[in-house]
Amino acid sequence: MIDGVDAVEQFGDAPAGRLTASQELREGTVLVALAGELDLDTMAPAGEVLDQALAAGPDRMVVDLADVSFCDSSGLNLLLRTRLAAQEANVELRLAATPGGQFGRLLELTGAGAVFSLHASVPDALAGA
Repeated sequence: MIDGVDAVEQFGDAPAGRLTASQELREGTVLVALAGELDLDTMAPAGEVLDQALAAGPDRMVVDLADVSFCDSSGLNLLLRTRLAAQEANVELRLAATPGGQFGRLLELTGAGAVFSLHASVPDALAGA
């Protein structure tokens, strides 16, 4: 993932292994990588991971969505709530590698893409490009 990693944690699988998450801390930035389906069934474990990342008190949090294969309105609401929690904690939230297809369409239809800091890749999000 990224050079100079201070800590890496692997979190357990959600129901039927439908979601996995990893977390890395690097120089004040927490990188959370989600993989699988982000929906009503996996929202609780995903929320725990995102809450833990915010609780670490980073300056910035990057959520890597490159391997998210599906996201429903519950998953989108989780990301929106995470954005609000990050604002309250004075943490800059960036979404990286937002997949096209279904998730991109969800952002477009809801207009939610306008409220997120969206980046084409994790390196772009880390650099703030």
